[in-house]
Amino acid sequence: MGNEVLCVDVDAAKVASLRRGISPIYEPDLDILLRRNLRLARLHFTTDLEAVVAHGDVIFLALPTPPGADGEADLTYVLQVAGEIGRHLAPQFAPGYKVIVNKSTVPVGTTERVAALITESGVTDFDVVSNPEFLREGAAVDDFMKPARVIVGASSERAQTTMRRLYEPFVRQGNPIYMMDPRSAEMTKYAANAFLAARISFMNEVANVCDRVGANVDHVRMGIGSDERIGKHFLYAGIGFGGSCFPKDVQALFQAAQSAGYDFKMLSAVLDINRRQHLVLVQRILNFFQGSVAGLVFGVWGLAFKPNTDDVREAPSHKVIRALMDRGARIQGFDPEAMDTSRAVLGDAIQYAPNAYAALEGADALVICTEWPEFRRPDFARMRKILRHPVIFDGRNVYNADRMADLGFDYFSIGRPRVASNARVHR
Repeated sequence: MGNEVLCVDVDAAKVASLRRGISPIYEPDLDILLRRNLRLARLHFTTDLEAVVAHGDVIFLALPTPPGADGEADLTYVLQVAGEIGRHLAPQFAPGYKVIVNKSTVPVGTTERVAALITESGVTDFDVVSNPEFLREGAAVDDFMKPARVIVGASSERAQTTMRRLYEPFVRQGNPIYMMDPRSAEMTKYAANAFLAARISFMNEVANVCDRVGANVDHVRMGIGSDERIGKHFLYAGIGFGGSCFPKDVQALFQAAQSAGYDFKMLSAVLDINRRQHLVLVQRILNFFQGSVAGLVFGVWGLAFKPNTDDVREAPSHKVIRALMDRGARIQGFDPEAMDTSRAVLGDAIQYAPNAYAALEGADALVICTEWPEFRRPDFARMRKILRHPVIFDGRNVYNADRMADLGFDYFSIGRPRVASNARVHR
């Protein structure tokens, strides 16, 4: 939007890479924006925090808030940087009004804690606001450029005016900028993610019931999603949610409620359902192979926790892989973007295939864990020739069950009746 942005990080290697136009993460279109704004000299990277504080009228804190041992968000990085910012904000170093923005997902009350730390350095001409992000991994650039809404928690009109001026170019089509108090803004982020996670866990429970009564969860999803009070989003059954947000944020809100003296039982159930949902697919595999997968080889398509990202944090695919390896199976995995990030977590415990079909060479079955678009229209005839047994265990309901039976596959999905083919496993 024409702003001049200076970014700081303590990782000198990451800063050097970004200066060369190389992003440390995969996100569609991010590399294009990075290189374009470097070329136009609107985007800069440094390891010098003092320079960033002097540069910015608005200073965003985009720091990790990992879960602690009890699940509560760890604010170590946020509070440490807040203290450092306070020292650099002294009038002799960085004169003029500043807005400090908590972009990280933080517990209720963090805005006041950050403000108190900065005030300790004698700084007075500043405001701290909460501005939680609502970016979906895999669509983050589009979500930021065209936000459905912008949430700003600010206590002063001056800070509200600054933030409104910053975001108005992004909401020219009329989407709202909601101004509220900081505590409500902080709570909004946790409540939004917890509610979306609850929808996923609810549909996974519905799918598990569908399996037992012979219903089809896809039909149920369409039936309830057409109700405008419910809507169609986040109603897809599968092997659970992962990533850096939902598991962490649901846990953090649960712990925050506990600390406030309230037992948020629904969130406890959401987390428990998600912890065991991947076992639904594992059990299908065990049942098909008569209780034992020892010595068998499985091709796994999809290692990232969702499509269009290389993020493997809390990835259900890794849970399925570990469960199969614990039972003596070998894994040949492929993902369009998450090979390196998976290797950093799994090491050489699995074999990494150069493409989707190579992952099926000598495999006893295919297991689908991430619904990448390129997996939707594969060469099924080629797959049948490569696989030792024409068996697919689909944890994301990618294919039509009737068509898979017609193609000669034994096909297992989540919450949908199985349609068997003529293929039979021989042990």
